[in-house]
Amino acid sequence: MKKVGLFFGTFNPIHVGHLVIANHMVEFSDLDEVWFVITPQSPFKTKQSLLDDHHRYQMVYEAVQEYPKLKPSKIEFDLPQPNYTINTLVHLNEQYGSDHKFSLIMGEDNLKSFHKWKNYETILEHYSIYVYPRISEGEVDHQFKENSKITKVNAPIMEISSTFIRKEHKKGKNIRPLLPSAVWKYMDEMNFYR
Repeated sequence: MKKVGLFFGTFNPIHVGHLVIANHMVEFSDLDEVWFVITPQSPFKTKQSLLDDHHRYQMVYEAVQEYPKLKPSKIEFDLPQPNYTINTLVHLNEQYGSDHKFSLIMGEDNLKSFHKWKNYETILEHYSIYVYPRISEGEVDHQFKENSKITKVNAPIMEISSTFIRKEHKKGKNIRPLLPSAVWKYMDEMNFYR
């Protein structure tokens, strides 16, 4: 049974922070693989600055080429929008459930608002959650503090955001060190976020 951590995000673009966290999860927890699940459109975000799904998939694909335990996933591209995590989990279980055991990976900031997620009780009942540290306001809900399904993984705190990268790139700043080189190359060739 392969243990797979699902790392959800728009990855617009994927950056070294994402890679550091995903790699840390796969090397320093009991996960065998981490799948980057690229979200086509979050119910909480507007779409204007979002690159086309296939371009974001391609950048994730480029970024993980040299990491055999990290995989890109376009599973959500075919699900009705706006989509909720619970639907993706059900769909993945139907497709791979016989030999894969799925878990969620989320930042501590997301855990703080997890009680607002659709069917969060069901998610917690059937899936474990791996949480990485983030600097953020607010408290983690008491029901998640001592929950056996929630594992805190002491990954490095990465204060890099895709928003920052897009904004500063547009201003002409050099943001290359924040991106895997293959991602930078693709982004530059395609003239994205200018």
